[in-house]
Amino acid sequence: MKVTALWVYPIKGLRGIPLETADLGPQGLRHDRVFTVCRVDGDGDDAQLRHMQLSRFPQCSLFHQDMTDDGSHIRVRYQQPRLDPPPSSSSSPPSTSGSPAAARPPAHRPEHDQTLHVPLEPDTTRLERAVVNIHQSVVSAYRVGKRYDDWFSACFGFPVALLYIGDQRRPVLGSMAPSNPSAADRHAAASNSSSGGGGGGGGWLSSIVTSLVGGDKTGATGAGGAKEPEWLRFSDCAPYLVTTEASLADVSARMARGQQDVDMVKFRPNIVVDGDSPFDEDYWAELSVRGRPALSMSKMCGRCTSLNVDYDAGRPALGEQGTLLKKLMPDRRVDPGAAYTPVFGRYAFLSDQLASDTLLLRRSEGETPGSDAGDGDAAGDLRISVGDSVAVTRRNDARPVWDWPLKDPSSARFYSYSHPPTAQTA
Repeated sequence: MKVTALWVYPIKGLRGIPLETADLGPQGLRHDRVFTVCRVDGDGDDAQLRHMQLSRFPQCSLFHQDMTDDGSHIRVRYQQPRLDPPPSSSSSPPSTSGSPAAARPPAHRPEHDQTLHVPLEPDTTRLERAVVNIHQSVVSAYRVGKRYDDWFSACFGFPVALLYIGDQRRPVLGSMAPSNPSAADRHAAASNSSSGGGGGGGGWLSSIVTSLVGGDKTGATGAGGAKEPEWLRFSDCAPYLVTTEASLADVSARMARGQQDVDMVKFRPNIVVDGDSPFDEDYWAELSVRGRPALSMSKMCGRCTSLNVDYDAGRPALGEQGTLLKKLMPDRRVDPGAAYTPVFGRYAFLSDQLASDTLLLRRSEGETPGSDAGDGDAAGDLRISVGDSVAVTRRNDARPVWDWPLKDPSSARFYSYSHPPTAQTA
């Protein structure tokens, strides 16, 4: 198999940026989902931030983002929504239930014609903090500033705040992370893939790490050898989302004759591979890239009404394109942990060995462990490119079972980790 596309979403929820080459890191592709937009409900000290996603705020699709040539800023521009003629009496308008601001676009404002420049790495020393809950994974992030809030608020037509993750962390819940006990048991039962292409070994960056740092890799797990829990930026539930062209072709074949093929953009992946057969990815346990173990596969990705969004209109699509989620219902509700939700694609984490080597490389270069600046700087070894070879190096005997507590407020928590005390020597 080969990589056919790479996507990064610096500001979560907005349109993605296609890449030819991307840097890999434990928290995803470099710069992926380091910002998010939130609706501000209430005023003053009583105000609460609600993270915005396409299923409830389809007008997020009207915002394009790209990076400046020097890589220092994100450029964001607003696209005026396509206005369709009123539906005929024989058809009904698209449902906007659950989409509080999707019924009509805001009146034209000067900001709609302006391009916003957002620094990729804002100075956080004087920024206000704000708490946001994303699927019960809570973080105290940084508000980037009034100028940015005002621009997004004018474009959306209601109060919006732009948040930056900075050095903060969101916890991974359930057994989503492959290193969690229940997930580890699942991977221990995985069978070796007959497709070859990698396997275990001593880690493909071992020689680089040893020469730069020296000694063993205990520094990557914290003092006393205790492994630090995985953590997230603003990505929903895992650092990576992997999809296949083979599965997309299967979905496109479900649409009525004469309809355009379904665009992979709707599924918002980070890494797209061509794939051998539709939905074979349900059983993948590990992927290698260029013969090196790279990604540990986690749960399947449950899908929502964001699939039905018309990106050019900023609302639920009319006609056949507005039924994409329904097309998956008959045979893609295959996750016992989310029995009513069809799945497409797989969440993934950087392999343990690669994550460990990445952390040591960062430390050797004097970077902060939580920094996003150092991904992929080791002679290109931590990079992935369109056209790279991909192989399934391990497979699962059964599909993974979803257990992230999406709708359980009692599970909401911040990231927490205390380094064990360093052993004292006489």
